[in-house]
Amino acid sequence: VAKDLGLQLPAIRDGGIRVASESTTQYFALHGKTGHLVTAERIDREQLCRLVEKCVLRCELIVEGEM
Repeated sequence: VAKDLGLQLPAIRDGGIRVASESTTQYFALHGKTGHLVTAERIDREQLCRLVEKCVLRCELIVEGEM
């Protein structure tokens, strides 16, 4: 994510960038040393989507300040 958006790693470590989702559980996070999007919580498809064929988890990347 950091590489794709041209973000500097110190901005990630300092908390200027965060991942948000509609769910109360945060399933994704940004790795502070690499800038990679990683899973932050166990994702149980059967619990989240049950009988839905296509299971989608949406999240947004919020960047504070200028890009």
